[in-house]
Amino acid sequence: MLTSPGRFIKRFLPRGLFGRSLIIIIAPMFLLQAIISYVFFERDLDTTTRSMARDVAADAAFLIALEDTQPDAMRPQMRALAARQLRYDLSFMPGAKITPPGHRHRKSTIDEALDEILAQQVGEVRHFSTHGTVAAFDIDVEVHDGVLRMVVPRDRVTVLSPDLFIAWMVGSALILLAVAILFLRNQVRPIERLARAADAFGKGRAVPDFKPYGATEVRRAAQAFLTMRERIERHVQQRTEMLAGVSHDLKTPLTRIRLQLAMMKQGPEIEALRDDLSEMERMLDEYLDFARGEGGENSQLADLGELVREAAQAAARARAGGEGRLSLEVPGGLSLSVKATALRRCVTNLIDNALKHGRAVRVSLAHGARFAEIHVDDDGPGIPAEQREKAFRPFHRLDEGRNLQTGGVGLGLAIARDIARAHGGDLLLAQSPDGGLRATIRLPV
Repeated sequence: MLTSPGRFIKRFLPRGLFGRSLIIIIAPMFLLQAIISYVFFERDLDTTTRSMARDVAADAAFLIALEDTQPDAMRPQMRALAARQLRYDLSFMPGAKITPPGHRHRKSTIDEALDEILAQQVGEVRHFSTHGTVAAFDIDVEVHDGVLRMVVPRDRVTVLSPDLFIAWMVGSALILLAVAILFLRNQVRPIERLARAADAFGKGRAVPDFKPYGATEVRRAAQAFLTMRERIERHVQQRTEMLAGVSHDLKTPLTRIRLQLAMMKQGPEIEALRDDLSEMERMLDEYLDFARGEGGENSQLADLGELVREAAQAAARARAGGEGRLSLEVPGGLSLSVKATALRRCVTNLIDNALKHGRAVRVSLAHGARFAEIHVDDDGPGIPAEQREKAFRPFHRLDEGRNLQTGGVGLGLAIARDIARAHGGDLLLAQSPDGGLRATIRLPV
């Protein structure tokens, strides 16, 4: 399957806003400097170098003409005069010859330009060679009775400031980059802080010190988050207070009915009414637990391993023979900010369900870089894959052999998932390695 170019490029792009914003600044700067460097080195610098090389080649042609036309007695004087006027070091090697050039090593752009122009000026009728050093160029040219050597200062052939130009260009780019990093960091920091506050609030943790600051758009987003948080907290508080009143109003008459039944003569009818009353109270408690959710409890740092052990012990004690069928693989040392009572109720509910439907239950705790996971495995009948998501629906009762809501009103898993998601995590169902059902509470670290 072919990958589109855009998707391929995205693999190498930073995922954070700071990195992407920095690329938006660096990419045009890099492109601009590349164009300037090309224009300077490939156009202007090459043109200037060739123009200066032509002047040197013209001087070489003039000196060759002097060597070929002046009498032998006048040539030393003419060389001395030309050296003073042209600022060249001239020397003559009588009887010497220049070997025709064979395979040449790769030369610099300046050397190649000088060779090319000298070849145009003098190379058609005589041999020559050039050799560049740090400070000068040595040019050897054959004349009629020897070899004339010209030592030409480098500043007569090429511009001496390309390195300085590069240094200025790179230095200015680094300064601009440093300014851009400081500016972008100050602009991105409010967005990062807003993201952390929203993430903490989504995990049910308090964010008391968050205040809007930064650019106008960021301030507006932060203020919208604060308004949303206040509305959600007010809604949760009002719902909790309303449910507290409902609990009081409904349980008071139920308590009076229970007292009246206790004073009545015992019989099959009274026992049936007492069972119905207990069922009503249990159903009422489940309704209130589901509607209450995580409201009213603040997050606090807790040892997750200790919390799971306490929940497992409570579930085992509540069910006959539970302690002998329950095994724990729970390491310590992992502390998370959680709503301990709600999370303990969630774990207890899952373990109780596992004990209800399986002969052996195994509870384990694992944590990685991003998540901590609490696994509850049993060897019961399990739940078919296509029915697992339906099991989370409030008031939904499964018809298959494995019914996590047996004896209830269909709120057990809904309450457990609501608690897990209130911590910024989730509750997942899967096939257990033990053959039954695996319930996994996944919590962000």
